[in-house]
Amino acid sequence: MYKAVWARLRALKCGAWAARRDAGMVTSEYAMGIVAAVAFAVVLYKVVTSGQVDAELQAIVKRALDAGM
Repeated sequence: MYKAVWARLRALKCGAWAARRDAGMVTSEYAMGIVAAVAFAVVLYKVVTSGQVDAELQAIVKRALDAGM
C-alpha cells in the first residue's frame, strides 16, 4: 500500500511538471490567434455593414418603435 501511494504521488508530480512546461502558447501561436481573430472581425464587420443587413436592422427598429403598447 505504501509503495502504491508513493508511486501515485510521483506520477501526479511528474504529470503536473509536464503540464507546467506546456502551459502556454508560444509567440507564433499568439500571432496566428490574433490574425484569425482580426480576420473574423473584418468578415463580421463587412456582413453587418452590408446594405441588406442594414436594411433588415432598420426594419426591426422601425417595427419595434411602431409597436403599440
